[in-house]
Amino acid sequence: MVEQTKFLLSEREIPERWYNVVADLPFALNPPLNPETREPVGPEALAPIFPEAIVLQEVSTERYIPIPEEVRGVYALWRPTPLYRARRLERALDTPAHIYYKYEGVSPTGSHKPNTAVPQAYYNREEGVRRLTTETGAGQWGSSLAFACRVMGLECTVYMVRVSYDQKPYRRIMMETYGSEVFPSPTDRTRAGRKVLEEHPDSPGSLGIAISEAVEDAATSEDAKYSLGSVLNHVLLHQTVIGQEAIRQMELSGEYPDVVVGCVGGGSNFGGIALPFVRENLLNGRNTRFVAVEPTACPTLTRGRYTYDFGDTAGTTPLMKMHTLGHTFVPPGIHAGGLRYHGEAPLISALVEHGLIEARAYPQNATFEAGVRFARAEGILPAPEVAHAIKAVIDLAQEAREAGEQKVILFNLCGHGHFDLAAYEQYLAGRLEDYEYPEEEIDRSLAGL
Repeated sequence: MVEQTKFLLSEREIPERWYNVVADLPFALNPPLNPETREPVGPEALAPIFPEAIVLQEVSTERYIPIPEEVRGVYALWRPTPLYRARRLERALDTPAHIYYKYEGVSPTGSHKPNTAVPQAYYNREEGVRRLTTETGAGQWGSSLAFACRVMGLECTVYMVRVSYDQKPYRRIMMETYGSEVFPSPTDRTRAGRKVLEEHPDSPGSLGIAISEAVEDAATSEDAKYSLGSVLNHVLLHQTVIGQEAIRQMELSGEYPDVVVGCVGGGSNFGGIALPFVRENLLNGRNTRFVAVEPTACPTLTRGRYTYDFGDTAGTTPLMKMHTLGHTFVPPGIHAGGLRYHGEAPLISALVEHGLIEARAYPQNATFEAGVRFARAEGILPAPEVAHAIKAVIDLAQEAREAGEQKVILFNLCGHGHFDLAAYEQYLAGRLEDYEYPEEEIDRSLAGL
């Protein structure tokens, strides 16, 4: 008899609401601050760059927010996504652990990012916006917003971190195929970009720089708004469709996760899989462990400071309380472009600070080794970002073997690696370098806070 590998839901079971963990937290989140007065700011600070509906979701304390039917109709192109039992990986590791993964690579753009891109484009269109601006690192977010804008009839301008623009040309081509314009950041199109280029003409760029350019573009254009793919509460809110589906699918499997794992850069995919399970811990007495995994080259949670900082390099955003390496921090050009952000979502940062989530960091080669091991067992080539989570899963499974414990481990396989073959080629040829920042360099970056 064939053992069950896939746990599937019907389109009728696409979640009807997003889950807002803020309603159930045992503590209050720190408010954003005006950088000049250091006084808390309200929704009005976000109004110049976001539509009203998004601003209201960002500050909402309601437990559930309805998903518009038009958005659910677009979700049906790929949702619900499958849950897999990684039986072949379990056998390869000779572990008693049961490993499950939620596979978001079946979306049109191959990642979890359309879960928030589609509603953001929808709400902007409903308020009469004609064009959206955004940043992107490895390109998963940029291609997802390009797709969503095409679906909703909007124009889209993407500022892509220069090192990723050069590393991943096919992501750029994908965005352009959807009809978006893409620029390598820093550019000479904005004051923020020109300032960086004057000081560092060969700058590889960073997500912080690209955010500055995209925000400036939106703020200085009457017909445009800005769209963000991670970090803020409304983005994590939209991603909770992942975890809500996973709870139902774990019920189909007859098991419940002892550990939930996800990679973290800004926090969207980790929040998407983890937050509905955090609710079960907070309200229903569950005791699941949560592990957020980041690169040693950009160790925001493991070595950053929990303090107020800007979300962008130019300092145009309100100050947010988060784990940060400093908004001027420019990480090296590792291939996990989606994890190269100086800060972490304030919501995820607070959960780490309060001990509800733990964090760990891995170097680049160890994660690619894990990604290759997963691909050879399960057949799916993972994106470099999610390979960080896979590395942690393998370690946890090996720990379970050594302890003789049958742990149930769930992780979010947030995207495929089909656009990252050049990175895998470099790894297989032994040409990837690991990088871990010396403590003094991080101290220098943090000194300006």
